[in-house]
Amino acid sequence: MTFETPATRRVLVARPRGYCAGVDRAVQAVEKALELYGAPVYVRKQIVHNTHVVRTLEKRGAIFVEETEEVPEGAIVVFSAHGVSPAVHREAAERGLRTIDATCPLVTKVHNEARRFASQDYDILLIGHEGHEEVEGTAGEAPDHIRLVDGLDAVDTVEVKDPDRLVWLSQTTLSVDETTETVTRLKERFPNLIDPPSDDICYATQNRQVAVKEIAAEAQLVIVVGSQNSSNSKRLVEVALDHGADASHLVDDASFIRDEWLDGVTTVGVTSGASVPEDLVDGVLAHLAERGFADVEEVESVQESVRFALPHELRKDLRAGV
Repeated sequence: MTFETPATRRVLVARPRGYCAGVDRAVQAVEKALELYGAPVYVRKQIVHNTHVVRTLEKRGAIFVEETEEVPEGAIVVFSAHGVSPAVHREAAERGLRTIDATCPLVTKVHNEARRFASQDYDILLIGHEGHEEVEGTAGEAPDHIRLVDGLDAVDTVEVKDPDRLVWLSQTTLSVDETTETVTRLKERFPNLIDPPSDDICYATQNRQVAVKEIAAEAQLVIVVGSQNSSNSKRLVEVALDHGADASHLVDDASFIRDEWLDGVTTVGVTSGASVPEDLVDGVLAHLAERGFADVEEVESVQESVRFALPHELRKDLRAGV
């Protein structure tokens, strides 16, 4: 197939993009566990929501399971970046498992907030997506106090015990704009609803949405690299469409790009979700270059410098030279 290559064809690459500090920490946790203890190392759920990352770790000896009961007694299990409920920790202890908790510290913050507000007998309106692992983990911290609000339609139907003792929390990977709209609607229904002490949507999610807004304003097409089960990646597609892009598509890698998407397009925006390794973005840029999009400009919206230490279980064994 031949392509027309107007001189104006270009690619705008968002920065920041890709790995956030929590994802980097979680992936390193599995890698370090394999180095320290040898294969197999079990991982409950996908360590992060990216199929390429999971396959790469599987090749190195990681075994991914859905539930703790699938892990042999006494084995090592890593909990994913999305966090788990107290019930999962208890199950692991009962089975004598050696646990490495790779929960993102920003998710842990939300867990701590849920426990604190529940101890003060607040009802907690948890804004998030039903069935998402992070939501399940947070809800497990205070199941008698948490009411899930999944989208704007849920605002009118959620029931609470006392509208005067009410706080909202959120999943960390949501759309900032959509969450703001949901909170506004909730406050119209519950005027005494209080805010969490600090923003629950993680810095990386917010920064990647800010960055995609900037490139979407100039691009007819925005390609978001990320897996279909990645909440933050799917939000980037929505944000791009809401802020100027004519079309936006989520792709696992370059092989998912369809040539007809490029028909009549002169500017393509490219970004990636917070669990996406940079080599997948490089593959997309190479694919676009072969189709006449060789002019690449990186658009930096926000600088990031956040780093998280490895889980304490690993740090202890690394110091001991295990």
